[in-house]
Amino acid sequence: MKRVLPLFRRTLFDGWRGLLGWSAGIVAILAIYLPVYSSLASNGQFEEMIASLPPELVNTLGYDQIATGAGYVQATFFGLVGLVMISIAAVGWGTGAIANDEETGQLELTLAHGVTRGQLYAERTAAVAVKLAWLGLVAVVMVLALNGPSDLGVEVAPLFAAAGAFVGLGLLAASASIAVGGVTGRRSWSLGAGAAVAVYGYTVNALGNQTEDLNWLHEFSPFSWAYGADPVTEGWDWRIWLVYGVAALFLLVGWLVFRRRDVAI
Repeated sequence: MKRVLPLFRRTLFDGWRGLLGWSAGIVAILAIYLPVYSSLASNGQFEEMIASLPPELVNTLGYDQIATGAGYVQATFFGLVGLVMISIAAVGWGTGAIANDEETGQLELTLAHGVTRGQLYAERTAAVAVKLAWLGLVAVVMVLALNGPSDLGVEVAPLFAAAGAFVGLGLLAASASIAVGGVTGRRSWSLGAGAAVAVYGYTVNALGNQTEDLNWLHEFSPFSWAYGADPVTEGWDWRIWLVYGVAALFLLVGWLVFRRRDVAI
């Protein structure tokens, strides 16, 4: 236990198979979706598809910009399939950081080996953040690899901004799971909190897209903070920091409570 960041290293080592699986999933999804863009764009199928869908659904899915390469990447991956994947991974990893081990009794054994609660909380949180950042990097590398062959025209700097927003949304869901796990020690509550945050952000944004009268809802949606300024096209927007700020607040509250409450045996 005298090694540098022992719990961080152990968490990454124990979870490498799962991380590899999620990485492969992201690679597979992008390999399926992105190569078809050029053929769809050249045949005018985007216009036909948008015209065939209700306007409310088009706005909800972000398909109004799908005819451009950047808009296609945003609508199909960063704002939909990829977001679902990173949210599920984030909630699972966040729940496993504290709550799952506490319910199984493993957490008490770990704390008996001369590590503090604050250290355990911080190092496991850092491990989750690194795994989420890795998934973001995998997405960036894959999009860049297919950018030319698929005629996407996505620029490098905005792509990294979109990946930063993507990882931020995953971290927000994970932080809710970690924090509630730290406060309650209950796996079901931890899992539910992370899932609720992810669903809340997407749902409120979707409602805000329906009419001008509901546009104000975007101000309360983490999804809108992350993607409202179209980072995959325009680059980094200051509102993306709001996502990270709320995640940090969740983690701070969880850390403060976890350091003082009784840990279930």
